Amino acid sequence: MQRREFIALTLCTLASAASAGPRLLPGPAAATVAKDAIDAADWHRLCRFVRTDFGNVACIDHGEGEAALFLHGFPLNSFQWRGAIARLAPYRRCIAPDFLGLGHSEAGDGQSLAPDAQVGMLLALLDALGIDSVDVVANDSGGQAAQLLVASHPQRVRSLLLSNCDTEINSPPAAMAPVIALARENRWVDEWIAPWHADPVLARSAEGIGAMCYADPGHPTDEAIDAYFSPLLASPRRRRLANAYAVALARNPLTGIGPRLARCGVPTRIVWGMADTIFAPDDADHLDRAFDRSRGIRRLPGYKLFWPEERPDVIAEEALRLWDVRLQGAADALSRPATATRTPVR
Repeated sequence: MQRREFIALTLCTLASAASAGPRLLPGPAAATVAKDAIDAADWHRLCRFVRTDFGNVACIDHGEGEAALFLHGFPLNSFQWRGAIARLAPYRRCIAPDFLGLGHSEAGDGQSLAPDAQVGMLLALLDALGIDSVDVVANDSGGQAAQLLVASHPQRVRSLLLSNCDTEINSPPAAMAPVIALARENRWVDEWIAPWHADPVLARSAEGIGAMCYADPGHPTDEAIDAYFSPLLASPRRRRLANAYAVALARNPLTGIGPRLARCGVPTRIVWGMADTIFAPDDADHLDRAFDRSRGIRRLPGYKLFWPEERPDVIAEEALRLWDVRLQGAADALSRPATATRTPVR
């Protein structure tokens, strides 16, 4: 284990070492977020591992009320949702896991990283946390997992908020072909992720993830680049797992899912960045037709794949409307992050 991985592991586990149950609880330092936004230091303090049969799942568990599950994109991790969770924690218990092979989650030896295994991990995580049903918010490959989850276990999902993501007619997207090819040779992390991590300006350029997936040339920030990529580079095993995650996306797991989405009965809202060069506007229309209780599409001109990171206010607005939240002061969540909120302790 190298130094960066050791530090991340320590931050996620120190506060929860005293807990004997499957849900690892934070200590006093993690009980509140004192700032108006959740930065990387806050995120690490809120992070803990939950033991499952799939491995130790790193996740954020922050806020109060019924649970909402936030599913991040590739090659990001739960840090993607920091702005949305800062706004929504007063209204939901926000659960944001890192997928196996990405972020800080520790996949068990020999554990599959395929999309169906990721869904199994999500169900095991919810069971370990004592959560029966969730409102799901998802982006990119997280949206793929969300569709598999709602198709196989619709009783576990109260509502579904989807942003740019895989669909039955476009999974994996063509842009993933060079990533998957390099990952098969165990080269993608070293040839793409390592240079981006070493040079944030490159990462934000036309040669990096920035111009490819973000509208704002200031994204991803230096802090986000380190939060997303340092775990993938922390050890040879982590590099292999990140490559394996990409390879596992080569097969379309959504083939034939249409009839199950059509009868799932889950209220679904779609918000789409219209400048995305990876998932086309037609993918949003496909999803709108696929769900029997679709509440339509909101189109965001000029925004790309990872717009939820840039516009957490839109995520908050759409989520509160979908959840039918009519609380005094809820409008404040649409324009600014929430201040300190308590992490529930059981």
